[in-house]
Amino acid sequence: MCDLAGRVAIVTGASGNLGPAWISALAGAGAIVIAIDIQSGQPPEGAAALERADVTDRAAVQAVLDNVLERYGVPHVLVNNAGLDLPPTPGARGAAIKDIAIEDFRRVVDVNLVGTFNVTAVVGSAMADAGRGSIVSIGSLYASIAPIPALYDHMDPPFLKPPAYGASKAGLVQLTKYFARLWGPRDVRVNALSPGGIRGAQDPRFAEKFSARVALGRLGEVSELAGPLLFLASDASCYVSGQDLRVDGGFTA
Repeated sequence: MCDLAGRVAIVTGASGNLGPAWISALAGAGAIVIAIDIQSGQPPEGAAALERADVTDRAAVQAVLDNVLERYGVPHVLVNNAGLDLPPTPGARGAAIKDIAIEDFRRVVDVNLVGTFNVTAVVGSAMADAGRGSIVSIGSLYASIAPIPALYDHMDPPFLKPPAYGASKAGLVQLTKYFARLWGPRDVRVNALSPGGIRGAQDPRFAEKFSARVALGRLGEVSELAGPLLFLASDASCYVSGQDLRVDGGFTA
């Protein structure tokens, strides 16, 4: 039921931390994957092409869609992955709340939320005209809960998770519901996939403290995101729309 053979998929933020994982999962299920990133270069492994575009630039996104329509036809799947984040890696620090520049706050919202709206409006409109499609926007567990300061208070210098990140992801979930209502009658499904803590280069003490609060007692692995994505992207979820699928090991239980 998760077979995507011959279907066309677009993934934004292709060079980000999770971009390659989404591309690998979709390509492994048979999809023709077009990667979008603000950086140019060789297509990521598994992608048929790499298109350079800023997700906040309407003309650039439209130009990418025009290329895809000409070469591959109307996309079947869109994965809104492009976003900005500041993870708690060793040595990372966040500014004191009163020192966070308003320009930095706006930039995160602009990419994470406005960029998602922009790409969804452009690509999703073509899907709606075709009468089918699945859109998956990558959220976060911080769309539904706030970061816990005690998870970071051991770090020196002190770390503060940027408030714009969770705020933008919460807005993304609401945007997901908006488009699900708008295009449901045209058989376009729109869902969010919200990962919890995924193992990476996090500060070791943070990883230990975070894992202690997860129902499964550990961080997730990147490979464990493939199944949830394929579920939402494929016909396996043909009656699922407007939902936020949390893949967080029970952190928010």
